[in-house]
Amino acid sequence: MPRPRPKLDADNRAFWTGGAEGKLNITHCADCGEFTHPPRPVCRHCRSENVAPKSVAGTGRVDSYTVNHQPWMPGLDTPFVIARVALDDAPGVYLTSNIVGCPVDAVDIGDAVQVRFEQQDDIWYPLFGKAV
Repeated sequence: MPRPRPKLDADNRAFWTGGAEGKLNITHCADCGEFTHPPRPVCRHCRSENVAPKSVAGTGRVDSYTVNHQPWMPGLDTPFVIARVALDDAPGVYLTSNIVGCPVDAVDIGDAVQVRFEQQDDIWYPLFGKAV
């Protein structure tokens, strides 16, 4: 399914292109050790500018989700799951993404998930599938 294309910049490029190397990159502060998402040039916790992308495992849990039935974009297959995923090794970071590779009625809060990447041109969209 064609996805809306994000505008790449110096702050978010590592997040949107890391999938080319199989890496989920989340902004990390070298001063306080906290993660920040969405990517930004300043740590949201301590205001340090000493931030850089750091690869995380890409595992997490479904924190919340909804099933979308509305075809709001041409070529969009419905239904599909929109989920908020709490990353295991980036405390406080939640990614809003899709759960793929299973029926929509097989998704539940608390499900363990693993990142999967979908490439469209030079963008690698981080999606999640149920962990096995």
